[in-house]
Amino acid sequence: MNSMPQEIADQLIEGREFLDTNLLLALDGQQIQVRSNSEELLARLRGYFAHIVVESGEPDITVLAVERDAPQLDFPYEDWPREPGKTGRKDACQDLPGARVIHKVRTGMTFLQSDSLRIAAGPCVENDNQVINFINNQYMTWLQRNGWRNCHAAALSINGGGLAMAGFSGGGKSTLMLHMLEHPETAFISNDRLFIRRNGDGVECVGIPKLPRINPGTILNNPRLAPMLSAEEQQQLQAMPKAELWDLEQKYDADIDSLYGKGRIETQSCPLRAFMVLNWNRDSDEPLSVERADLSQRKDLLAAIMKSPGPFYQDADGAFHQGRAPFDEKAYLAVLESVLVYEARGGVDFDALAERYLNL
Repeated sequence: MNSMPQEIADQLIEGREFLDTNLLLALDGQQIQVRSNSEELLARLRGYFAHIVVESGEPDITVLAVERDAPQLDFPYEDWPREPGKTGRKDACQDLPGARVIHKVRTGMTFLQSDSLRIAAGPCVENDNQVINFINNQYMTWLQRNGWRNCHAAALSINGGGLAMAGFSGGGKSTLMLHMLEHPETAFISNDRLFIRRNGDGVECVGIPKLPRINPGTILNNPRLAPMLSAEEQQQLQAMPKAELWDLEQKYDADIDSLYGKGRIETQSCPLRAFMVLNWNRDSDEPLSVERADLSQRKDLLAAIMKSPGPFYQDADGAFHQGRAPFDEKAYLAVLESVLVYEARGGVDFDALAERYLNL
């Protein structure tokens, strides 16, 4: 491909003018400015990121979000490989000199990613969650360039320390984390992406500003969350078979501030105290058990923790992550060797495990 990134940027923007107002987000270590031609999109993003919005500062990077029809770039895109258990086409990529174009197959959204150009283009308002993810991917790139390891985990803090939880797809880590948030001294760190690194003799963790996206089953079985569904929706869901409800993929954003109160989001890094890996079985009649685990001897549990950087990640040398690149298991083990790791087995019992984990 001979297309240059700036040419593609011009095609995505097509002369559209950006608003004078913008959005400035202050994360732990990085400030991100978001500009757009859509007042509605900026208003939505301002509401979503309310806990990290600042009115002044020096941005480290700028993200452009262009509200428009779905771009039609003439590229022979290559499908990005899905994770085990996931089906259907989702992302397709085209590499350019020093840049990558990522096309969202289902929505038509198109993203240009490079060290100098960060553009989201397409029906952004309709797909604001993908714009949110794109913004978060910029912070994730910064974290990984600075030595943080990407984990497929939820986490919260209590008394200044982080408690993380991982599990295989659909294992219930988000549900467990939200049950644990009922403790008034806890604060939300992350729903699905947790970053860890060694810091002296210990390990620190930090999340990304992404609210929990939860399934109806999680909402229905938590009295605090139930008002997110109408009475009619609750009736319909309660009539579904339990197994079907568990597997239902229909995401809702859980607004931590409105559900749990202001000040319940941890925006700074904190020491990581423990990691719980959910290896339980919803069909099991066995009682819940929690035991220490040695990740160096349990690569199956380590696999549940590690997370690919994804198609948006570009390292400091300008190289983009490749879809089938292997995980650096040794690097994860080196970070986690001093962290208490537990394995939850037996039948699923969120209330019991929440209480046990908070008191370990």
